[in-house]
Amino acid sequence: MLHNSAKELLGQLDSIIAQCREDDFSKPLNELSNATFGQHVRHTLEFFICLYDARNERIVNYDNRKHDREIETDRKLARFVIDSIRDFLEKNREDFAIEFEANYTEDEGMDQTMKSSFFRELAYNIEHAIHHMALMKVAVTQTLSYIELPENFGVASSTVRYRSGQKA
Repeated sequence: MLHNSAKELLGQLDSIIAQCREDDFSKPLNELSNATFGQHVRHTLEFFICLYDARNERIVNYDNRKHDREIETDRKLARFVIDSIRDFLEKNREDFAIEFEANYTEDEGMDQTMKSSFFRELAYNIEHAIHHMALMKVAVTQTLSYIELPENFGVASSTVRYRSGQKA
């Protein structure tokens, strides 16, 4: 189920990238504090890329993202990356131990390592993606209103369940 949730979120993200005009993808937007739609897409995808890269070394460190400018400016590349991540998730359905490494200080060399797992990090990636998709949703509704958002885009599954219960 975790894999399906991640793939569904990535599919939603892909659907709005497909609709976004090329010039709007890399245009600074007030609603995103002058960041671009593409930067939020790239940031979201790079967390999944870090997890993908961790499959061999079994260490994930999201601070070491590449900040690949091509992903944030090239819609086709961003969509290709989404397809690649979805394919990886389809082929890797087993959990495995992983080390999570992060630095929560402003000083270099203060990395802390803790035990985690592929599933735990995938869950984190899902939550992280939802957060950024919620930010993108604001930009879409305010500035890029020609984009049709999927139902529940940028909404946590717990919120969807809660809202459904309120309607009953």
